[in-house]
Amino acid sequence: MSVLAPLAFATVLCRGLRDRRHWTGLRERFGWGPFAAGAPSIWLHAVSLGEVTAAATLVRALRTRHPEIPLVMSTATLTGRARAQALFPGEIDIRFLPYDTPRSVARFLARIRPRLGIIMETELWPTLLGECRRRGVPVVFASARLAERSVSRYRRLGALISGVLGSNTLVAAQTAQDAERFIAIGADRARTHVIGNVKFDMQLGGAIVDQGRALRARYLGPRPVWVAGSTHGGEEEILLDAHAALLPGLADALLVLVPRHPRRFDGVASLLARRGIRFDRRSLAEAVRPESQVLLVDSVGELAAMYAAADVAFVGGSLVPVGGHNLLEPAALGVPVITGPYNANSKDIARLLREAGGAVEVADAASSSAALRRLFADPDLRQRMGTLGREFVEAHRGSVARLIELIDPLLEAPVPAEPQPAAVKR
Repeated sequence: MSVLAPLAFATVLCRGLRDRRHWTGLRERFGWGPFAAGAPSIWLHAVSLGEVTAAATLVRALRTRHPEIPLVMSTATLTGRARAQALFPGEIDIRFLPYDTPRSVARFLARIRPRLGIIMETELWPTLLGECRRRGVPVVFASARLAERSVSRYRRLGALISGVLGSNTLVAAQTAQDAERFIAIGADRARTHVIGNVKFDMQLGGAIVDQGRALRARYLGPRPVWVAGSTHGGEEEILLDAHAALLPGLADALLVLVPRHPRRFDGVASLLARRGIRFDRRSLAEAVRPESQVLLVDSVGELAAMYAAADVAFVGGSLVPVGGHNLLEPAALGVPVITGPYNANSKDIARLLREAGGAVEVADAASSSAALRRLFADPDLRQRMGTLGREFVEAHRGSVARLIELIDPLLEAPVPAEPQPAAVKR
């Protein structure tokens, strides 16, 4: 890690030459930053945008139950940081997680002084977890998941990963299968629990619905609209082919295209231009032109509102082998969902949502176009799928409450004593 950290930092610096936002919080990547004021904190790590969004309900529950304890959120990406700042403006301390080197980690923990660490899903950083153990800081893996193929990969790391899931760690897994996989790589069975997926507990609220209505009325217009959210390279081409096949029978249909990563916005715009597609960019257009076939959303934090404005939602990362993104967001808004076959990140959710009738699976441009034609032709089918999806989400809520039951006893324990200095440069 000491060798890789400078290479990772050099990559950030190079990206900053194209987009100065990458130079935000550079010192934090080595553990520098202000010392947190007040009492020892609850530290919550959410690696990127999806995990930050999923953690929002947990953050609010912690702030309600323990308002006297400061909360620090770390993330690893610009989009995650921006999402956290939008969700909790001025409410919590938001920082980048440092590189996993001894000095960087020691500086970071010395500054935030955690009494408890919560890591969303799966981030197994040996130095970070080892230093938490040395300081007596309990760590909870919240809504933890581990793919089957990851078990063998972690096992191949041998001594590097052995002992990472020590006596100070507690695993709150999404499913029984995830729990068994964590146990297979060293988690204590007695400290491994199944709580479900906290994404079911997300509170999108009436504000998102209102934003969606306003977008539809003032920006998108009264036309058939489908949103393709969190798309990846190789996927946009398939979706554009599907949209082209849809247009002969539905000439005014609009595809709202939301790439997953901001660094790809310009590349997707170039793809649209090369194909001769009439499109608008969200950052430049005051409203979508009637003749535009595609709206490129080149902004961050608007996906939920776009879903709320749509007739149909496609969730990306699923037509290419990425693993799929959050199917529950459009389902919770009552929007019928289309997904591809690659949903390794949430295989059970994808299967159960399909079985509940809230989603359909497609494999390519032809099947995507056929599904869209069927949904646009049948408003009753759209409404029925949307209702079934929303009911599915409601029926599976409660994971955050189960997680809080595991966290509360850890917060009642004595605050870890300040450790002896371990070459921490302040």
